[in-house]
Amino acid sequence: MKNNHIITLSSIALFTMGCSPSSDVIASSNLNDYHGSASITQGLAKTIKENLFECDNGRSRVAGIGEITDAEGKVWTVPATNHFAHANKAVDLYEQCANITPRSIADVDVDSVPVAIIDADGEEITGYIFADNYFELYINGQLVAIDSVPFTPFNSSIVKFKVNKPYTIAVKAIDWEENLGVGTEYSRGVSHHPGDGGFIASFSDGTVTSSDWQAQTFYTAPIYDLTCLSEIDGKRLSDTCTTASTNSGDNAYAAHWQVPADWMNQGFNSTSWPPATQYSEREIGVNNKKSYMNFIEKFSGAGAHFIWSTNVVLDNEVLFRYEVK
Repeated sequence: MKNNHIITLSSIALFTMGCSPSSDVIASSNLNDYHGSASITQGLAKTIKENLFECDNGRSRVAGIGEITDAEGKVWTVPATNHFAHANKAVDLYEQCANITPRSIADVDVDSVPVAIIDADGEEITGYIFADNYFELYINGQLVAIDSVPFTPFNSSIVKFKVNKPYTIAVKAIDWEENLGVGTEYSRGVSHHPGDGGFIASFSDGTVTSSDWQAQTFYTAPIYDLTCLSEIDGKRLSDTCTTASTNSGDNAYAAHWQVPADWMNQGFNSTSWPPATQYSEREIGVNNKKSYMNFIEKFSGAGAHFIWSTNVVLDNEVLFRYEVK
């Protein structure tokens, strides 16, 4: 991004709103402090879709879509562009809003899962997926299935497809947000809590998520000090940025990178993308999630690892790629 547009902060001196000063984070930069390749926005987005999902059995967080304009006039969709409204939903392993709550894989009718055809003479492969919060799965550039729940409650999915090796798996993963444009949600009495992400999958041909996959970041928020952002060897880093919760986050910054139109295709050149970072089940916090634990043998039990970019808290749109040989 060009750095000749300055956002002054004289108008955004933020005050505490019912919490101790130690829990408030004040934006303390302007655009001259940033020298990376992202486009920077500040503050809340305009809501263009109030909610993508209604839970029929229980409660869910509001999964809205917003738009926000950067200093150069480019409009960004937050938390990310997606196909939730019109693509095929993956079959649920566990989804409480639809009253699908099996206790184990033995209670799932795996044979009834529809098969997406990539290659008619290909091997039939079954995949098990858990995403925090949302995924879109591509095989050789073809959109096979998307998550049936964009935000919460947490669910898990099963997919099937026929394909010949070698083939390319590409996944768009989104950590959803309640405060559109600043990457935060309400949690434990605080209005701006930066939630974390996470993605894990295993496939019946032995493919599992690990640091052998590639992961690139395309949306990072909230950012309160733009000098904490850096880029090294293809990595878009925010490891020194604060992840504190606050009630004063409406004017936080966000970093956006343009997603290549062909990023999911088999021939896309992703050599500059860094390896995925592995995370433990404890770090992701799945021990109390039945949608994961009821099928753990299909996830970590199959050798799969949770993966994300280098920052599982602040990076909200992450694209994964993996070549199965």
